[in-house]
Amino acid sequence: MQVRQVHDIEYHLLPGTARMTTDIVIERDGVVTVRPPARMTPEQIDQTVLSKRMWIYRSLAEWRELNGGRINREWVSGESFMYLGSSYRLELVPEQDEPLKLKDGRFCLLKSVVTELGTDGASKAFATFYADKGQPRLARRVAYFAPKVGVAAGRVEVKDLGYRWASCLKDGDLHFHWKCLMAPLTIIDYIVAHELCHMLHRDHSSAFWNEVDKVLPDYQRRKEWLRVRGVELDL
Repeated sequence: MQVRQVHDIEYHLLPGTARMTTDIVIERDGVVTVRPPARMTPEQIDQTVLSKRMWIYRSLAEWRELNGGRINREWVSGESFMYLGSSYRLELVPEQDEPLKLKDGRFCLLKSVVTELGTDGASKAFATFYADKGQPRLARRVAYFAPKVGVAAGRVEVKDLGYRWASCLKDGDLHFHWKCLMAPLTIIDYIVAHELCHMLHRDHSSAFWNEVDKVLPDYQRRKEWLRVRGVELDL
């Protein structure tokens, strides 16, 4: 991946593809990524980015506004954590047989995890919980939507994907960020359908969105929820 700059816009240039259009995306970390047709020269790509500069400026401004509300965790009893779209209070407990449990409507976290391992340990306990609970659930949703999209999916894995919600590999394997499990079920279904449609179209062209629309006619509402509220799905 190459980092380029045109005027005051810095962007990450991704490998070109056989697509006919240039895909410009503001990633969850605020980085501008550009995936162009393979036939385009770097100078042509710069010109394309420059022609879209007003859209990029507006999108980056929205990203900064949305990310101004990121949560700063203190890891104390009473804090709220999302799971499948519902909010659960945290309770630090002196002992239990697992680091983290969802029990009696609360997230019960071993107090020693926080005192001995700190923020990293507490975050890891939640990430492990979401990944363990999420893998079978996401596998079921992939199995449900794959025939509707008309594809055969590969393995489903739940892991830390940095600033991406999910990814579709060329071999058909699907990877999902464990943070997806914080979202409501309708949003999880959108993420699943989105990635399955990438098995038909690797870009975000009109043809791609048409496929998503066939499966989820209200996908735009779900997409907007994720754009606006996705920042809240964090530790």
